[in-house]
Amino acid sequence: MAKAFASQGDLTEKNISFTEIGRDLWAFTAEGDPNTGVIIGDDSVMIIDAQATPRLANIVVEKIRGVTDKPIKHVVLSHYHAVRVLGASAYDASEIIASDTCRAMIHERGQEDWDSEFGRFPRLFQGHESIPGLTWPTQTFDQKMTIHLGKRQIDLMHLGRAHTAGDIVAFVPDEQVMFTGDIVEYHSACYCGDGHFHDWGGTLDRIASFAPSAIAPGRGDALVGDEMVTAAIENTRDFVMSTYRPAAMVAAKGGTLKDAWDAVREVCDPKFADYAIYEHCLPFNVARAFDEAKGIDTPRIWTAARDLDMWNALQG
Repeated sequence: MAKAFASQGDLTEKNISFTEIGRDLWAFTAEGDPNTGVIIGDDSVMIIDAQATPRLANIVVEKIRGVTDKPIKHVVLSHYHAVRVLGASAYDASEIIASDTCRAMIHERGQEDWDSEFGRFPRLFQGHESIPGLTWPTQTFDQKMTIHLGKRQIDLMHLGRAHTAGDIVAFVPDEQVMFTGDIVEYHSACYCGDGHFHDWGGTLDRIASFAPSAIAPGRGDALVGDEMVTAAIENTRDFVMSTYRPAAMVAAKGGTLKDAWDAVREVCDPKFADYAIYEHCLPFNVARAFDEAKGIDTPRIWTAARDLDMWNALQG
């Protein structure tokens, strides 16, 4: 291999922020690393996305204990990716909730995703020895599930395919705040390697229809106020389509994956090259865009071996 994945050399610790984005609603962010949402109800706490390891999850718990001593009873998984779910055991929650599709994807590709992501991004898996195994939901749902933490209502919803086929969001109506997982990012590259480019824009439209006053995105700073929320949604849309369209044009002309890589870089580098994890995401994004443009609806499973084969093809 000519060179390593960009993320394999990313060993710098990130600065953590813990931002209140509504009454008793918090966003744990870390300069483009995976975010975690915190919802404090009358009697307990709900976590949105668990971090990659119990070590990282314990940092979230420390932040939570600075604002409440209420027990953590629910961990919600916005989707199945290892960097989002493998820290769940640290919260000692009684319920782990995900979509039906997310659970099916853990069965289908959860271990392969863990192995692949571990090789791609070693910094996020420091302390991996404490991971007890794959994280399995205790409850799942198809389209919508409502949970009450005392009087506080949380609506968990599958609004459509985007970052994965099983994405869900969490909406807190009393503050009009939404936790979107990786459907929305802010000044951080979207990882599209398991995505659905054609569906992503419609899912963003459905998020926007809730007119959220604030969003905790999957990566990047917390978004507070109409201006930031709208800008992040539209920027995410631009990133996704700027990746897909050049790759689709190459596929339509019978070009190669390397041709698609060059075409996507020509469009995306001037706009997004300074975004967090841009270089990390780009090869996987191009490969998935190229596949979808050729009619492959279900993303192929990433494995450590496939990662290397794809990367070698792009270096040719």
